[in-house]
Amino acid sequence: MNMEIITNLAFVVSAVLFILGLKKLGSPATARQGNRLSSIGMLIAVIAGLLHQQIVTYEWIIAGMIIGGIIGTLAARLIQMTSMPEMVALFNGFGGIASLLVGWAALYGADVSTFSVVTIFLAMLIGGVTFSGSLIAYGKLSEVIGSKAVVFTGQRFVNGLLLLAIVVTGIMFCMEPAADSPLLFTIIGLALLLGVMAVIPIGGADMPVVIALLNSYSGIAACAAGFAIDNNILIVAGSLVGASGIILTNIMCKAMNRSLSNVLFSGFGAVKQGKSITGEVKPINVQDAYYILEAASNVAFVPGYGMAVAQAQHVVRELGKILEANGCEVCFAVHPVAGRMPGHMNVLLAEADVPYEQLVEMDDINPRISNVDVAIVIGANDVVNPGARDDKDSPIYGMPIINVDHARTVFVLKRSMASGFSGVDNPLFFKENTRMLFGDAKESIAGVIAEFS
Repeated sequence: MNMEIITNLAFVVSAVLFILGLKKLGSPATARQGNRLSSIGMLIAVIAGLLHQQIVTYEWIIAGMIIGGIIGTLAARLIQMTSMPEMVALFNGFGGIASLLVGWAALYGADVSTFSVVTIFLAMLIGGVTFSGSLIAYGKLSEVIGSKAVVFTGQRFVNGLLLLAIVVTGIMFCMEPAADSPLLFTIIGLALLLGVMAVIPIGGADMPVVIALLNSYSGIAACAAGFAIDNNILIVAGSLVGASGIILTNIMCKAMNRSLSNVLFSGFGAVKQGKSITGEVKPINVQDAYYILEAASNVAFVPGYGMAVAQAQHVVRELGKILEANGCEVCFAVHPVAGRMPGHMNVLLAEADVPYEQLVEMDDINPRISNVDVAIVIGANDVVNPGARDDKDSPIYGMPIINVDHARTVFVLKRSMASGFSGVDNPLFFKENTRMLFGDAKESIAGVIAEFS
C-alpha cells in the first residue's frame, strides 16, 4: 500500500470524524465528545497532509505547532466566558488569514493552472475579508471601538466601487499571476478594506449573526485554499464549516425576524431609536424577592450577557435547585440570540450543569409564559424588550422576543438602567409587574439563596 492510498484513507477517517463531531456538537450533552472527535480528526488530517506533501524539513512546522498549541491551551484555560465571543471572532479571523497565506504560497508552485489561480484569488479575497472583518467584530464585541453601526452618505456606492475594483484587479491578476505581482498586493489590500467596510455598518445587536457569517466565510476561504493546493480534506473541512456557518446564520436571522441582507446593509441602530420611555421604576430588595420566590410555584430564568459578566450561572443553578426542593417548577428560557454569539447562554448554563431538559426555547416558553409566577431576567435586555413587539419606531421592531412582561411578576437583575448592547431603551423596566433588583447579579442571587437558608 503506497503513501497516496494511506493518505487518502486518513483523509476519509478525518472527514468522518468531522461529521460525527459536528453532529455531537448539536447537543450540550455530547458537545465535549464532539469536540474531541473533531480535534482527533484535525490531528489526523494535519499529519496525513504533511506526509502527503513529502516535506523535507519539519523543524519550522513542529515549532509552529508547539507554539500554537501552547497559545491555544492557555487561551482555552484562561479566557473568561465573557470574552468567548471575542475569542471566536479572532479564531474566525485567524482562519481567514491562514487561507490567504496558503493561497499566496500556492503561487510559488510550478505550472499553476488557470483553475488554481482562480481558487487562489478567491482564497485570498475571502480570507482577507474574513480577517479584517473579524478584527472589527472583535473590536465591537470587546467595545474597544463603538458597538453602534457606522454609516455615512454614499456608503453603498463606495462599497460597490470597492467590489468592482476587486473584480477588475482579480481578472487582471488571473491573466498574469505572479507571487510578487503588484496586482496581488492590491487584491490583498482591497480585500482587507472590504472586510472593514462590510462590518462597520453592522450594529452590536447583530453581532451573533456576524459571528456566524464570518465563521462561514472562514470555511469557504479554507475550501478555496484546499482547491488551490489540491488538498481534499481541506476542501471537505472548509465546506463543512462554510455550510454549517450559513445554516447557523440563517437560524440567527430567523430568530431576529430579519433577512441577511437587512442585517448586512441596514445599519442597525444607526438611525431610529424608538419612542422615548417614561415611567416609574419599582426597585426591590433581596428580602422582598425571597418572599415572592418562596411562594412561587413556577419560575423561569431568562439569562443574558449580564449573567456572563457577573459569572452568575453557578449561583443561578443553585437557586434553581433550592426552588425545586421548595416544590417549584423551574426552567431556563433561552433566546436564540441571547448573549454575543450563537449558543453563548447554552454554554454558560451547561458549564453550571443545568439539566438540558430544563432549557426551553423561545417558541416553547412564550405560549405558557402567562402561567409563570416569576420570570427572572438576568442581564438580558434586547431579547426581552417589549418595544420589539409594540413600538414600530424601534430599530428592533419585529424581532421575536421572550414575552416576560406577560408573566405574573418579573424580576430584572441589572447594575443600572443602562440600555442593552443595541443601545435601545427597554420599556419592560417600567411595567407595572416588573421589579428591578439592582446590583451585581451574582451577589443578588447569592443574597436570595442566603435568605432561603
